[in-house]
Amino acid sequence: MALPHHLAQRLRSARTWIALGILAPIGMVIISGMMLLDLRRDAWTMADQTSKNLMQVIERDIARNVEIIDLSLRAVVDNLKAPGVADSTPELRQLILFDRASTAPDLGAMIVLDENGDSIIDAASVPPRKLNNADRDYFQAHKANPKLGLVISKPLISRLTGDRVVVLSRRIDKSDGSFGGIVLASLKLSYFRCLFDQIGLGKDGAINLYLRDGTRLMRHPFVEDDIGVSIAGTDNFNRFVREGRGSFVGTSVRDGVERLYNFTKVGEWPLVLNVALSTHEIEVAWGVKALVIGGVMLILCGLTVLLSLLYGRDLRRQAAMQAELAELSRTDDLTGLPNRRRFEETFESLWAGAQRTGRSFSLLIVDADHFKRYNDRYGHAVGDEVLKGIAACLKRSVHRPDDLVARVGGEEFAILLADTDIEGASRIAAKLHEAIASLAVPSAGLGAGAVTVSVGLAVGPAGTASPDALYQKADAALYAAKEGGRNQTRFAPRDRENTSVVTALRSAHA
Repeated sequence: MALPHHLAQRLRSARTWIALGILAPIGMVIISGMMLLDLRRDAWTMADQTSKNLMQVIERDIARNVEIIDLSLRAVVDNLKAPGVADSTPELRQLILFDRASTAPDLGAMIVLDENGDSIIDAASVPPRKLNNADRDYFQAHKANPKLGLVISKPLISRLTGDRVVVLSRRIDKSDGSFGGIVLASLKLSYFRCLFDQIGLGKDGAINLYLRDGTRLMRHPFVEDDIGVSIAGTDNFNRFVREGRGSFVGTSVRDGVERLYNFTKVGEWPLVLNVALSTHEIEVAWGVKALVIGGVMLILCGLTVLLSLLYGRDLRRQAAMQAELAELSRTDDLTGLPNRRRFEETFESLWAGAQRTGRSFSLLIVDADHFKRYNDRYGHAVGDEVLKGIAACLKRSVHRPDDLVARVGGEEFAILLADTDIEGASRIAAKLHEAIASLAVPSAGLGAGAVTVSVGLAVGPAGTASPDALYQKADAALYAAKEGGRNQTRFAPRDRENTSVVTALRSAHA
C-alpha cells in the first residue's frame, strides 16, 4: 500500500527527521523524568509506610508490656484493701499481692513502699529487701498528688540491682484517703534496647522513645550519653506533643541530620515514640540503586509482616496468659479450690439471681476444728495436708455444676448451693460430716475420725438485707456450732424465727 504523496514528501524531509530526533529524546526524557518522579514518590511512600509499620509494631509491644505491668500494680493496690490481707502472714500476703505479677525477664524489682519510702513488701523476698526511695521523684510526685495514676520515671540506676531502669509506680491510699505509700515495678532499659536493635533503619536512621516531658528513655543506635537527656522545647518535640501522631521532614537537634519522622503516643501512657529515616539515604537509594532499594523494601515489608505475625502470636499468647492469670487470681494455690475472690463473685451472682426469681440458696461455712492444734503439734506441713484433705472431702460432697466450694481463708471454707432449701442443705451437711469422718492423714498418724469440722448454715435471701447479712448469719451459726461442742452443723434462723441460733443437725460422728 503506497503512502499518500504529501506524507511521503514529509518523511523524506530532513526537517522532519531533525524534529523527530529532537522530540523523541525530549519525550523520552519527559517520560523517564515522570517515571523517576513516580519512583521517587514510591520510594518516599514506601519509606514512610515502612516506618509507620515498624513504629506500629514497636508501639504495640511497648504498650502491651506497660499495660501488663500496670495491671500487676493495680492488682497490688486493690489486694492491699482486701479483708484479712494486712493480718495475713508475710508469705501469704506476698502471694496475695503479687499473684498476677508479670514474670518477664526484663522486669526488675516489684516492691511496696510505705508512706516513708521504706520497703515493706517485696515480690522477690520475704522479708523484703531493705530499700528507701523517699527521695525519688516519682515517690514525691505521688505523695504530693493523689490523682496521678501510673507514673513512669526518668531513667534511673536501681539501688537493688544496679541496672539502668525506668520505674512504673502507682499510689496507695490509706482508708482515710491520705498517702499510704506506693507500689512500684522497675523495667530494665535493656528491654527497649533489645526491641529496637531488631530493626534495621540504615546508617542514619533512628528510633527514639521519650517521656512526655522530653526525657529520652532509649535511642537506636544506642549511645549511653543520650539516655536521660531532655529535648523539651525543641521544634521537633513540640510537634510530637502537639500533634500526637503523624509524620514530617525535620532536622535532628542531636546530629543535624535531616530525617523523615513518623511519631506517635504509646497507648494511653505518657510516652512518645518516633521512627526516623534519613532523607539522604531515601534519595540515594532512589536515585542510584532503584532495584536494590526495591529489594530492600520488599525485605523490610516481609520483615514487617513477620513481625506483625509474631506480634499476633504474642498477643494470642498474652491473651491466654491473661486468662490464666485471671483464673489463678481466683484459685487457692494450696487446695486448688476457688478462693475468696471467686466465692464473693459467685455469692453476688447467686444473690442477684435469687432477688429476681425469688428462689432461695444455701450458704455453708465450714471450719476445721482445733486446726491450730495440728499446726502446733505436727507442723504446718501436716496442717496443709489436713486442709487439702478437707478440701477433697468437700468437693466429693458437692456435685452440681452451679454449686461452689471455696476456701475463704485459713482453715475456713464456704459452700454455695444454688436453688437449695434448708432440707437439701441439711443433706449436704450430713454428707460432708460423713466424708470428713473418713479422712485420715497417715503422715501424722491421724486416723479416720481424728479430723472434724463445724458447719454454720444459712438460707437466703428470704428478707435478708444483703449478702453480708446472710454471711453473718452463717458465721453466727458456725460460732454456735463451735460453742456447742464442735463436729456439728447449726442453722441460722429465718427472719420469721427468733433471733437466736437453733440447733438443726448434729453429725452422726459427733
